[in-house]
This record gives sequence, structure tokens and C-alpha cells, in this order.
Amino acid sequence: MDVMRKPNALAAGFYLLTNLVTGIFWFTLIVVLTVVGFATSVLWVGLPILWSAMAVVRGGATMERAWVRAALRTDIPRPYREPPTGTLWQRFKAQFTDPATWRDFGYLLLLLPVGILEFVSVVAMWSVAAAFIAVPFWIGSAPFAVIVGDFWTIDSFASALPVSLIGLALIPFAALGTRWLGSVHGKFARGMLGPTRADALAIEAERLSSSRARGVEAAEAERRRIERDLHDGAQQRLVAVAMGLGRAKSKMDSDPEAAAELIAEAHADAKLAIKELRDLARGIYPSVLGDRGLDAALSALAARVPIEVDLQVDVEPRPPTSVESAAYFTVGEALTNITKHSNGTKATVRVNRVDTGVLVEVTDNGQGGAELRPGGGLAGLADRAATIDGVVVVVSPAGGPTVIRAELPCAW
Repeated sequence: MDVMRKPNALAAGFYLLTNLVTGIFWFTLIVVLTVVGFATSVLWVGLPILWSAMAVVRGGATMERAWVRAALRTDIPRPYREPPTGTLWQRFKAQFTDPATWRDFGYLLLLLPVGILEFVSVVAMWSVAAAFIAVPFWIGSAPFAVIVGDFWTIDSFASALPVSLIGLALIPFAALGTRWLGSVHGKFARGMLGPTRADALAIEAERLSSSRARGVEAAEAERRRIERDLHDGAQQRLVAVAMGLGRAKSKMDSDPEAAAELIAEAHADAKLAIKELRDLARGIYPSVLGDRGLDAALSALAARVPIEVDLQVDVEPRPPTSVESAAYFTVGEALTNITKHSNGTKATVRVNRVDTGVLVEVTDNGQGGAELRPGGGLAGLADRAATIDGVVVVVSPAGGPTVIRAELPCAW
């Protein structure tokens, strides 16, 4: 995402003053390479020269993005299309026909006239302020005096001091003007060197399509998990209950004691089935989360794990249901991984409401080494978060600690 902040006056001034030299350099180099390349293209010698010119253009644009980011505090993402993997000619054609290459070309050519205007503007603003400040130091030895109306004759150091004060008062305006020019140039650079609105929309559409596909896949995996748990768990328990009660019914008259034992076994299996169904329902969506919110649900979750959990939750106003669910399962999966794989003894859970949504951060003192493996639990959390445009980041160096951070927006 491109970010633009107001530039520092000193950094912006240095950039605007040196931009003239940069503009002369790029204008001369690019014009020479392009003219020579086109002039010799009929002999095929020009094609490598043109390719070199395009490479120079892209290299210069990349340097300008870095320079603008450092001096003018404007982040400009790369706008280029993905390069093809075909022949040399196909790669050259793709680079030559990429609109971003020609926008780079135009920007580097325009740096010269733009640099002249910016150089003159900055020099003029600061020169006026400097000239006013310097008046008291030379007016005494000047062969003339400056007369302002009938009330002010400037012919000595003392009489020129108000002029110097005016110059000092102009410095903030010169600084503001320099920052404004830097901000304008940042917008100009972002418009020329960054992706167009169509490019941004295409990237966003691709991201949303990928997010939707991951969400569908995550929902399908969850459905298969529920079916598997029902088939292998509660369903088997209920079948055992039915069989035990059938056997007890057949022995009720002939062997009451055996029938009573079978009924007791069926009762135990029925309680286990209820427990498994309750655990399964909690895995789908815990009722306490819907009734009392994240704080109560995570407190109950932390109380069930066999390690020490330092929990802090502050999510007022209450986020949407989908965000609460994603936050709950992120913490649940993280705590499960800590108890099963990390050999950790303590976890810190922070769930806070921020300007854009909910921030979840889980840290442990385990051995580290966790990662987002395809098909793994953490990857499933990333897929779940992607359905609401959320992001899950895992930082887990060898030896620990592991930090799992999820940013879950509350508006889409």
C-alpha cells in the first residue's frame, strides 16, 4: 500500500535542489540511448540498445522511488507486470509494451523541466529571506540609502534591523513552501512511478479472489472435520449405546444383573457422546462467545489449557461476530500449538481494539520453529482471517519466543 506523509523541509529542500542535476543526467542518458537505439533498429543493432535503454529507465525509476521515499516520505509500490518466462524476444516485448515502463520514461524526461522549476522556486524563496536578513550587514557601507515613504530611511545597521526581522519571519514561510513543493513532487512521482487506479483495482480484485478461494477452502476443510468428528466420535458412541441397550433389553428377563451392567455401560457411553458433541459444538462456535463476548470466551479458553496464560482483552466497542470468531480461534489454535509442540510453560495473550479493527497477539516462551505450513493449523487460521481481509503473521525463530499476530479489520 502506498503511503504519503508530509516531508521534512530540510530533506525536501535538498531533494528539490539536487533534482535539477538528476534531471539533466537522466534526460541526457535516456535521450541518447533511445535515439541511437531507434536509429539503428533497422540494422537489428538497435534492439539491444533499446533493451538497455528500457533497463536504464526501470533502474532509474527504481532509484527515484527509493529517493522519493527517503527524502519526501512517499512510498511508491512497483507497478510492473509479472515478467513472462518465454523467449528473450517475448521478455523484451513484454517490457517494451508495459505501460509502467513508458510512465517511468516520461517521468525521467520530465525531471529536467520540473527540476528547473523546483530549483528556481526553492532558491527564490530562501534567497528572499536571506537577502532581508543580510541587509543590516552591508547597508552601512553602501553608497546609497533605502527610503521607505516619509517615515523610514534605511542607511545604518540599527535602521536596517527591522528588515532583518522581516527576513527571519519569512523563514517559516520558506520552510512551508519547501515542504509544499516536496509534497507536490511526491504526488507527481507517485502518479507517474506508481500503479494506476486500474492496476490497483486489478490487484485488489486478484487479492479478493484469492481471499474468497481461501475462505471457501477453509469452510470446506471445516465441514470435512465436523463430518469426521461426528462419524468417528459421537456417532460411534451412540451406536455403542444403542447396541448396549439392545443387549440389555434381551437380557432384562433372563439375567437382570447383566442387563444392569449393560445399561450402566450404555449410560457411560451416552455421557461420553454428549461430551464429544459439546466439544464439537464448541469447536464450531462457542455459545459463551455469542452470549458474553471475547473476554469471557477467551477467559474460559485460557482456563482449560495446562499452562499459565496472561490474558488481556480490550475490544470495546464489541466487534462483529466474524471478527470475534476469528480472534477466538486464533488464540485457541495458538494455545493448542504451545501445549502440544512448543514445550512452553507460559503464554501471553493480548487482544485489543485498534483504529482499523482488532489486533490479536499471542507470545510464548517455547522452543520456536512454528511456521505457516500448507494444511497446518496456523495456515488454516490465515485462511480464516483472509475471509475478512485479515492477516496472520508468525515470527518464531529457533529457540523462541514465538509471536503469532493477527490483524482483523472490522470494516470491509
